[in-house]
Amino acid sequence: MHVTIAAAEAAIEAARKRAIELGTKMCIAVVDSGADLKAFHRMDDAWVGSIDIAVKKAKTAVFFGMPTGEIGKLSQPGGSLYGIEHSNQGLITFPGGLPIVDEEGVLVGAIGVSGSSVENDHAVALAGVAVVGVSDLPEHPWRT
Repeated sequence: MHVTIAAAEAAIEAARKRAIELGTKMCIAVVDSGADLKAFHRMDDAWVGSIDIAVKKAKTAVFFGMPTGEIGKLSQPGGSLYGIEHSNQGLITFPGGLPIVDEEGVLVGAIGVSGSSVENDHAVALAGVAVVGVSDLPEHPWRT
């Protein structure tokens, strides 16, 4: 099951509105459950470098079914996933990527946001997910 284009566009619009409220310029990507790009929006004057980061945050979140910030905690030196960011043509392991989970607990996609502080990126991603689903899957053995 994949996130629909209607849901992806709704997530992007909600995220874009939150970015405006925060006074930031963001790149916002939504991928489906196969990690393929479903929808993308680059706000005027958002950094070009944030395009790739937003897409990779979304892909990272869907690849592992957890927020990118959680993967970041596990990938620190000495952590169980240390070095994982070098896999899959590059992962992003700091906040701003969230899974999109439907009401039945099924992973249907993910959103990735980049363009500001990681705190703002995460807040904007949360706003996007809030209109289309939730961002948590059932317990995963890697979660702490």
